[in-house]
Amino acid sequence: MTNQNVNIWIWLQNGKLMKAILNEEDGILRIFDDHDTLILKRTGLNRIQIKQIESCIIKYGAKKLDKQAEPFKFL
Repeated sequence: MTNQNVNIWIWLQNGKLMKAILNEEDGILRIFDDHDTLILKRTGLNRIQIKQIESCIIKYGAKKLDKQAEPFKFL
């Protein structure tokens, strides 16, 4: 991952792997399902709102991907 302001979170919900990509600098949230279908996109978020969203998805058991991790080694 090259952009240091992007955080990727993954979690299981209803037996499906969900992925959230949060860009702190641009204020963008994107949530994808297990088939990489975009199911939610929000723009114009500030840093406080991004942190609130992150705390909410942590409640679902989300794991944050390490920025230096190899691809597909997050489960």
